[in-house]
Amino acid sequence: MKNKIYALLLLVFFLTSCQVTETIHINEDGTGKIEAVSLRDEHSYMQIAGENYSKEEIFQDTTYVFQDLITKYSETFSRLPAFEKAIFQKFATIRVHIKKSSFEKEFRTTISQNFTKIEEVADLYKTEEYADDIENNYALVAEEHYYSVNYAFDGSVFKRIVKITDAVELKKQQDKIEGFKTQVSKFKITQPYVLKYHFPRKIKSVSNSNTKISEDRKSLELQFLIADCLVNPESTNLEVVLE
Repeated sequence: MKNKIYALLLLVFFLTSCQVTETIHINEDGTGKIEAVSLRDEHSYMQIAGENYSKEEIFQDTTYVFQDLITKYSETFSRLPAFEKAIFQKFATIRVHIKKSSFEKEFRTTISQNFTKIEEVADLYKTEEYADDIENNYALVAEEHYYSVNYAFDGSVFKRIVKITDAVELKKQQDKIEGFKTQVSKFKITQPYVLKYHFPRKIKSVSNSNTKISEDRKSLELQFLIADCLVNPESTNLEVVLE
């Protein structure tokens, strides 16, 4: 039940008022940093919330590293099966900053991870849910994720690899999303999902023709709509070939 409620709230938030930016910087030696920022678009949210918008009384400013949770709940962690421990360990170096201020009207979550090679990067968008799992001793096997996001870089070719992991759950989510899209169709909602990638050398080619390449050809920007990404996650697959 917990996961269904969490997934529903996350879906409503993403579809109605969120903008997400995923930024990656890759150095010549393959090291780098990835950062995903989820920001509540106040104009969009205000339309949905109506009169309740001015009644918000929320303030949170929290920063943590996922390893801190593993350490804090070490007794719980020690009892997990080996495959779940391995999943959590991949998130260990992730840093999370959550700022929610109804006074400043700033609702932002920043999730970042440094890497020595990009294949080490965890599926950042699952971070908060996994943090909740380890804190409350929920089973990972009960999660209802239906796609995964991974990356690869061999020095010349970069890949963003999105795979459907549960076709049945995908269909369920697609039906929910279409329902939400109908409900909010009368509002002018902003929900961009933006990829901003920076490379150590010039870009030779990109698999998505909608990509905007910088003047120095070392970075790119590609924009989607969040709802479209949730309906068809594989549409955000990307291959970038460097010179």
